[in-house]
Amino acid sequence: MEEKVSLLDKLWSGTPLLIKAVIVGFLISTIGVMSWPFVAVLVPLPWSFILMIIILWAYVKYFSGSWGPENSQAWRKYNFRSTQLSQKTWWLSAIGIFLIVLIEQSGLIVTFRLMEFPAERFLEGYSYLGQVPPWMGWLVIIMISVVAGICEEVGFRGYMQVSLEKRYGPVVAISFVSIIFVLVHLHQAWSGPLIVHIFIMSVLFGSIAYVTNSLLPGIIAHVVMDICNFSFWWSELEHQFDKKPIQVTGVDAHFVFWLGSVVLNILLYLYVFKNLKRLGLLSLKD
Repeated sequence: MEEKVSLLDKLWSGTPLLIKAVIVGFLISTIGVMSWPFVAVLVPLPWSFILMIIILWAYVKYFSGSWGPENSQAWRKYNFRSTQLSQKTWWLSAIGIFLIVLIEQSGLIVTFRLMEFPAERFLEGYSYLGQVPPWMGWLVIIMISVVAGICEEVGFRGYMQVSLEKRYGPVVAISFVSIIFVLVHLHQAWSGPLIVHIFIMSVLFGSIAYVTNSLLPGIIAHVVMDICNFSFWWSELEHQFDKKPIQVTGVDAHFVFWLGSVVLNILLYLYVFKNLKRLGLLSLKD
């Protein structure tokens, strides 16, 4: 038994960091994300909702280093980015969170003015949200969003990105993690038309995690973003989006407005990012 463990340790220590980061981050994210479908099938609402809250609480406690073996607590805290944010950082992060959601939503509108909105493909697997009682639909929407927001940020922007930042720097780390994030979502029917969109959102999540050294702003942005998506784009409300592509209508005021919104919000986010980075540097000096 000891020889087998020793062999595994040798194999793992000889594995390139890029591969190790992907394996660890993907597994940690998947463990959390796949817990909800498993619970939802076995336990009816609202009890599945309550049970999943308990599971997520335990998930965060363990992977943040608050629970578990002492010999790995420091490593888990480091990868969870367990940083206490100052009040100024929180205020700026709140603005950054708001801008990320605006960029994502306005980006979707621009995307579906550049191409036909693929309603059937987009609703594949999610059409049930418009067919269940409202209270049940909202519980599902909230839980899907919270699970994805917490577990994907912990896995990708935490355990996968942190080690890569230290070795290769933030630009390479965020870019690499964003490529993996896109690849992981390719199995979903709606992802095809939105590859660039998914990559950009991952860069935004990765950048705010890096500049604050905290997962909390990204988790909040991710949860709010997904609630917006599931309550509009993946429900009966999607029928409200009836705009045709500009190839049919020509460039109109609607398209110009939302394209301008994307550009303006990205510029504002870059300004917030710059100031968050400055605050981070100041805190290091203190």
